[in-house]
Amino acid sequence: MINNHLRTPAFSDDGPRRIGLIVPSSNTTMETEIPSLLADLRQEHTFHASRARLHTVDAESLAAMVADSDRCARELSDARVDVLAYACLVAVMASGPGAHERIEERLTKIARDNGCDAPVVSSAGALVRTVQELKLRRVAVVAPYVPALTEVVVAYLRGYGIEVTDWVTLGVADNCDVGRLDPASLLGHVDQLDLSNADGIVLSACVQMPSLPAIAPVESRTGLPVITAATSTAREILTALDLPMVGTAGGAALSDDASRCVSK
Repeated sequence: MINNHLRTPAFSDDGPRRIGLIVPSSNTTMETEIPSLLADLRQEHTFHASRARLHTVDAESLAAMVADSDRCARELSDARVDVLAYACLVAVMASGPGAHERIEERLTKIARDNGCDAPVVSSAGALVRTVQELKLRRVAVVAPYVPALTEVVVAYLRGYGIEVTDWVTLGVADNCDVGRLDPASLLGHVDQLDLSNADGIVLSACVQMPSLPAIAPVESRTGLPVITAATSTAREILTALDLPMVGTAGGAALSDDASRCVSK
């Protein structure tokens, strides 16, 4: 005998928070560093990524990836994520002054039109806002890009009133190679910076350059607050979800007491 009774499904409003990431197709870092930074979060959460094609970090490829982010936002909004983070800093900054504001607004509209109310943040916007919120008026920067792209990042920050006192760039154009950089080498790169006028350090101005193991040693060695593209993005994910900072593993960006590092 066939049982044809229709059962009413049960839905819960108390399930895990869904965190959506738009990442370059060659990125191997954000899907490891962001979960690591949020590992101690008491609120249950899951990660969901959509990938936009990018291999070589050049102007043409970056522009194509920005255009592809619309598709990614639609895909992630299908999953009804609770927050959507666009994780490619230089692609946004290379789109011109104020680009993160325009792109966050555009991706928000795409998600809304698809029935998803998730707030949208970007790594570019997160870095700018984190520097401003921590009142770091002068920063030194470490980046993996070819010099011309690092100059774009420096100019972008300066456009928001953030003075870049010194910077080091590594000249790596292949994004897969960026993901293979040894974070331990960052201490040596920081030693090359003139920090005499800096209020803080942007240790990795790139979502692909690994940096988490170096944050605490650099803060300890320099006595300066250290932020990265990844820690700034994690900070804004937590803010968008109305959740507390998760501790000091991510340095100044994820500390409830951002003044714990004494600036020079």
